[in-house]
Amino acid sequence: MKNSYLPTLKQLQYLLALHEQGHFGRAAESVYVSQSTLLAGIRELESLLGVTLVERTRRVVRFTPLGNRVVDKAHRLLREAEELSELVASAGKPLSGELRMSVIPTIAPFLLPRILPRLRRERPQLKLFLREEPSADAIESLHHGRADCVLLALPFAVGDVEHEHISHDELLIAFPKDDPRDPPEIIPASMIDEGRLLLLEDGHCLKEHALAACNRPELRANATMIGTSLHTLVQMVDNGLGLTMLPQMAIDAGILRDTDVVARPLQSENPTREIALVWRRNSPRGDEFRLLAQELREG
Repeated sequence: MKNSYLPTLKQLQYLLALHEQGHFGRAAESVYVSQSTLLAGIRELESLLGVTLVERTRRVVRFTPLGNRVVDKAHRLLREAEELSELVASAGKPLSGELRMSVIPTIAPFLLPRILPRLRRERPQLKLFLREEPSADAIESLHHGRADCVLLALPFAVGDVEHEHISHDELLIAFPKDDPRDPPEIIPASMIDEGRLLLLEDGHCLKEHALAACNRPELRANATMIGTSLHTLVQMVDNGLGLTMLPQMAIDAGILRDTDVVARPLQSENPTREIALVWRRNSPRGDEFRLLAQELREG
């Protein structure tokens, strides 16, 4: 017999919040309801579907195999419901209303301060909500509907998306200005001492771009993956702890100001990363995102 019951979007939202948080209290807080309201919503969903989605113990919240499959489908349903609203909103004035954009940490503090004042001035009806997170988390936010678009650096595994090129960003070698080897004006990759190379920790795509630009496999095994931000890496280099690689946009934004760190170009076949705006394929706001990419290019 066909079940005539259809889950509500609110119930699916509660289920996703519990899956993401792994805790009833935190899940309730994330969707701004009481814990009892969230628990009741999930119990009603399970009762009317006639299945168990979540196994509850005193300490652990564990989703059943079917529950995990329902979560995957719920992500798509909620995303499509949001896109339905976006379809109506996009029929009005472009680049207006709410837009959620994730930006990776090696771009956000250097590009956005230059661009946002003009966007606020020229697009006053645009409510741009920014979220800074590493590339993998940003792409997950995009595909799960937490972000509408992502500003990041390519190449990176982004899944089924569309994208617009913003710019190419050169990668340079940064080292203490009193380096005894007196590096040349353009530094060959062979001159990089793998024991002194400092890079961002896992989760930051700039680490992969830096290693690819050097094209020396042994660097991956010997470089120190320690920095949580480019500013941290610069401070470590300034204190004589090694050398690192920095994008041109960070240098242009003054990251080396008040330091004794020097940056010079890397001699490489591809010492750049591509800055791009990406969004879900077939998003009804595709034209808006292309317009936003144009604004970012002109910034």
